[in-house]
Amino acid sequence: MNKTILFVFLFVQNILSAQFSQRSLSLENWQFKNSKDQNWLPAKVPGTVHLDLMDNKIIPDPFKDENEKKVQWIENEDWDYQATFTVSSQELKNDNIDLVFNGLDTFSEIYLNGKLLKKTDNMFRKWEIPVKPYLKTGKNTVQIKFKSAVNTGKELAKKIPFTLPESPRSFVRKAQYQFGWDWGPRLVTAGIWKDVQLEFWNNAKIITVKDIQKSTSGASTDLHFDIEIYAENAGDYTLDLNKTHRKVSLKKGINTVSVPYETGGMKLWQPNGRGEAHLYDFEVKLAKDQKNIDAKNLRIGLRTVELVQEKDEKGKSFYFKVNGQPLYIKGTNWIPGDSFSPRMTKEKYQKLIKDTKDAHMNMIRIWGGGIYEDDEFYKACDENGILVWQDFMFAGSFYPSDEAFLNNVKEEVKDQVNRLQNHPSIALWCGNNEIDEAIVNWGYQKQFKYSKNDSLQVWKDYKKLFHEVIPNALAENLKSDKNIYWPSSPSIGWGHKESLTQGDSHYWGVWWGEQPFEIYNEKVGRFMSEYGFQGTPSLETTKSMFSGTPDLSLQNPTIKVHEKHARGWNIINEYLKRDYKIPTDFTQYNYVSQLLQARGMQIAIEAHRRAKPYNMGTLYWQLNDCWPVVSWSSIDYLGNWKAFHYQAKRSFEPVLVSIAETEKSYDVYLISDLLKELKTETKFELIDFKGKILWKSSQSDNVKADVSKKIRSIIKSELGQFDLSATVLKVSSEKDTKFEKLFFFNKPKDLKLLQPDIKIRKISPTEIEISTDTLAKDIYLIGDTHFSDNFFDLLPGTSKRITLSKPLENIEVMSLWEVIKK
Repeated sequence: MNKTILFVFLFVQNILSAQFSQRSLSLENWQFKNSKDQNWLPAKVPGTVHLDLMDNKIIPDPFKDENEKKVQWIENEDWDYQATFTVSSQELKNDNIDLVFNGLDTFSEIYLNGKLLKKTDNMFRKWEIPVKPYLKTGKNTVQIKFKSAVNTGKELAKKIPFTLPESPRSFVRKAQYQFGWDWGPRLVTAGIWKDVQLEFWNNAKIITVKDIQKSTSGASTDLHFDIEIYAENAGDYTLDLNKTHRKVSLKKGINTVSVPYETGGMKLWQPNGRGEAHLYDFEVKLAKDQKNIDAKNLRIGLRTVELVQEKDEKGKSFYFKVNGQPLYIKGTNWIPGDSFSPRMTKEKYQKLIKDTKDAHMNMIRIWGGGIYEDDEFYKACDENGILVWQDFMFAGSFYPSDEAFLNNVKEEVKDQVNRLQNHPSIALWCGNNEIDEAIVNWGYQKQFKYSKNDSLQVWKDYKKLFHEVIPNALAENLKSDKNIYWPSSPSIGWGHKESLTQGDSHYWGVWWGEQPFEIYNEKVGRFMSEYGFQGTPSLETTKSMFSGTPDLSLQNPTIKVHEKHARGWNIINEYLKRDYKIPTDFTQYNYVSQLLQARGMQIAIEAHRRAKPYNMGTLYWQLNDCWPVVSWSSIDYLGNWKAFHYQAKRSFEPVLVSIAETEKSYDVYLISDLLKELKTETKFELIDFKGKILWKSSQSDNVKADVSKKIRSIIKSELGQFDLSATVLKVSSEKDTKFEKLFFFNKPKDLKLLQPDIKIRKISPTEIEISTDTLAKDIYLIGDTHFSDNFFDLLPGTSKRITLSKPLENIEVMSLWEVIKK
């Protein structure tokens, strides 16, 4: 028997003995074309039409130059995809064969061998179609005809008597950011954006496996698994869950079998900063007549999550308890990592989530204008101890509530909740992003001249969708241990005082309201789930905006169009004038705009953390980008840490010194997220920029576990004899937990900096030591590598060791003195 025949024989035997098998169709020879054309072109699955057009050299890269506007025609066209695949006679002997599309974007008709099987209307749903009657031995052709989401959305919009804001995107169940945002391009895609499979099965198959956990009591957890099985044939089966084995009698149709599991020896999954994120693998096998017919694998963690909202004298609390302990939330908001989601790699997901862990974060909010993320995202969060606040995909608009739309959303929720609920990282399901606020505060009703009845209908539609349909769908598909639902983020708009006394808050008085950074010290809510400020991306990412030789100039049209906020450049420059200077040199502008962003966010994060336990969470806007752009991100599109991410890492340290200026004093806070008491010998030193100690003091402190404590007020008159514009306050401790804080009394532009002589000593190919003869503020190391620290301050007579992700021959260095020198 030759190797080919042996392979086919074993493959067929495997199908018949296992009773279930899956075949990917993604790697078949896919083709696509404009529905108006005759000629087919090569395509990739998973993919999008834009990527396929780029691969075939029909359009330029929309991320480069001003190409975005050259590709807008694509959204108005219809696109066809097809592939031919073979099916063997042995495969056709299976009782059931399903064609499974994990993601179709968005309005499509699915044909198999010329037969229309299904029409789809939701990018976020999974489509499973029984196809055995339509398959034949040998060659089969599957074709998907995509309709323009923009044109279809416009047709749907005509069915209601008033205009919805952002129409037609509100009518289209697809990623809302594709229609353009103030950090992203307008690239409305179509295509087969997730894997396609053929599934062969007999007798029965496992639909879902859900781990159900009851409250922990000490180290023990009541754990069982609800296993949903569809039986084509009633009868006796066996079910294995790891080492447990049981016989089950299944009726024809849907069956749910509950299997308890002994958790002895299993450890709790802990969020980052609280311990290890322990994970455990489980395999569920279904067998009949001693033949395995289906199996599912899952990885779970034992943990409990609660959202605590209790009335108090100041309003109502809003905090998370994890494993019975209140947890101060430190984290960020996530947008899709690429305008073309199929281009995201497992490596990029893993790196971005590892970057949050390395910056001491413990939660990430998936914003409602993007996508329900790839499995790899949640896997990375599980492994790194990062909790997930999961928005449903609705953002910043009004949405319809006709029966077809609501049923579509109900199925979307079911698909996504069943896919994601076993991840221990999932902490909260949130109905939408900023829609409650949009209805109440944004003036759309006046802008679109709504009648009183129109306005009432909008609110009625909102209540129906986010207070009935989604929570009811959650209740149908989740047990209580996983069902924590919050209808809208924020709960109250930032212009209302109640937004700071209850619920979660999006505070945009800084940036949108152009309030000074210092207002963050006053505007502190119970849980700050959005706030932010823009900064430019790295020089490397800025250069990637160009297809040819980069022209790094603020007046360059390419750089201008990679700022999507209409007032973005003006707002950045206004804040620069307040705190720094506006450089004319582009490299300096790039550098100082990042410092500006980092400075604003440091003020915000530290104000939030000082207010613990009144405030119990801070999620800045935003972690990442979907293309090269000037934005609120702390990590740019190419994965480079901006100054902000380095600062976030410092501001999220488990033990943090923070100093708040009042009218008469400088109040020093010690903030600890540790679950143990701290005993410190705290030193206070006023140092001039040449390194001379002008004033000093010390004290012993006992700081209880998990608190923010004011440990000292330095009266301003104590320091009245010194020129504070030429000094820095150093607060540090070497005992127990080490910490150090450098506090400057003036805005950066008002500091009397001296020219530093910064030395770089090479210790090894991937380690350097930095030193300086006078204070060097905001040292910026420039080079094609990741530095373990960057944009940092360094006192004379001290040094700092930095590791490099890869060796670098030449490292350029810059400091703030070069920007603000008189």
